[in-house]
Amino acid sequence: MSSKDPRATKPDSGAAPAAVSGEPAAESAFLTSSVHGGQPSQFAYDSLTLPIVQTATYTFANTAELVTYMQGQGKQREEYGRYGNPTVRVLEERVAALEHAEDAVAFSSGMAAVTSAIFALVGQGGHVILFNDCYRRTRQFVATFLARYGVRHTLVASADLAGLEAAFEKDTKLVVSEAPTNPFNAVVDVPRLAEICRERRVRTLIDSTFATPVNLTPLDLGIDLVVHSATKYLSGHNDVLAGVIAGKAPLCSLVRDVRHMLGAVCDPHAAYLVHRGIKTLALRVAQQNASTQAIAEMLDAHPKVVRVHYPGLPSHPHHDVGKRFMRGFGGVVTFELKGDLASTGRFIDALEIPRIAPSLGGVESLVEQPALMSYFEMPSEQRELLGMKDTLVRYSVGIEAASDLIGDLNQALVSAAIPD
Repeated sequence: MSSKDPRATKPDSGAAPAAVSGEPAAESAFLTSSVHGGQPSQFAYDSLTLPIVQTATYTFANTAELVTYMQGQGKQREEYGRYGNPTVRVLEERVAALEHAEDAVAFSSGMAAVTSAIFALVGQGGHVILFNDCYRRTRQFVATFLARYGVRHTLVASADLAGLEAAFEKDTKLVVSEAPTNPFNAVVDVPRLAEICRERRVRTLIDSTFATPVNLTPLDLGIDLVVHSATKYLSGHNDVLAGVIAGKAPLCSLVRDVRHMLGAVCDPHAAYLVHRGIKTLALRVAQQNASTQAIAEMLDAHPKVVRVHYPGLPSHPHHDVGKRFMRGFGGVVTFELKGDLASTGRFIDALEIPRIAPSLGGVESLVEQPALMSYFEMPSEQRELLGMKDTLVRYSVGIEAASDLIGDLNQALVSAAIPD
C-alpha cells in the first residue's frame, strides 16, 4: 500500500479523531491502519493474505538482470536471504507505517534488534547512558559485553532527566530508555528527553514494547529510533520470536548493515505471524488497556495490596507525565502484596486464569513473581536494591473478560491467606 492510500493515513500525533459509537476513542485512529497500513495494494498470486516467501536465495534470469540489480536499477527485488525477504519487508513497512517512521528493520528477536541498533550507533570508546530500570539484558549487554571493547556507560535513576543532563560526556553517543519500563511502568518525559539529547546531538533509542504504537509513537515526540520485541504485543499470540527497529531511513540503513553482517534475520514465517498479529493489534490493546485499568483500580483499593505500579492510576508518580502523550497505559500491572515470598507464591498458585510464564503482550494472561523467575539467581539483598521484592507480582493482562480476571484475583487473595 502506498502512503497515498487513504487506508494507510497516519493518525495525528495530537488528539485522535472522534470515535464512532462503540469504538474506544484512544485506539480508533489505529483500527484501520492496523489492518491495512503499510501493505501493498495487491499481493502475489492475488492472495488476500501475505504470502510466505520461503527461500534462502533468489535467482536472476540472465547476467544483464544481475548487472542492472548491482547498479541499483530495475525492479525492487532481493538477492540473498540474509539481505532481505519479501515477506519480511512487508512486515517492516507495516511497522514503519504504525510508528510514523521512514523505515524499519526486522530481526530474529527483540534483543537482536536492540543490540544491533547499539552496535550501529556506538563505536569503540563511545559512551552510553541508560536509565537503571531498562530491561536487564539491555543493561547487561552494554555494561558487560560492550565494556570489553572500550564502550563506557552511565546508569541514571528511573525517569531522572536532571540526572541524565549531568551524565553526558564528550563521547556520549546514545541514550537508551523504555516507555513504560519493565516491570514498574515508569514513564519518562519523552518529549523532554528527546529535546535534551537533540541539543547535544546525541541519538535516542526507546524500547516501546510495553506501549505499542497504539499507546505511544515516540518518533512523533522527537526520538530517533524505537524498538519493539515483536514477540509481545505486535504478534500478540505467544507463538513467535521477532524484533523490529523503526526510525529515520539513514539510521535504519546503518542498523540494517549490522543485521547483514551479524545475520540475526527474521524468518519469513515469523514475519508472517507478526504481520497477522498486527491485524488485531488495535483491538487487543484497547481491551488490554481497559481491563488493566480496571484491575489496577481494584488492586489499588484492596487491603491485601501494598502498592500498585500502573501509570493509569493517579497515585502513580508518572501519571501526569504519561497522560500528556500516551493514548493508553498498557496491559501490564505490577503490584506488591502484604506477606512474604511464600505467601506470594501461594497467591500465584491460587490464580486460575493466568499461566505462570515469562513474557507478556499475548492474548492469554500471564503472571510471574520476579524473585522466582527473572531474578532467581540474584541474592535477595541485591534484588531488594533493584526493587524486586519477594512480594512483587507482574501480571500481563490478556484479552479475557476483565470481570473474570478481577474475580480470579480476588479469590486468590483470599485462598492464599494474604494478610490484611
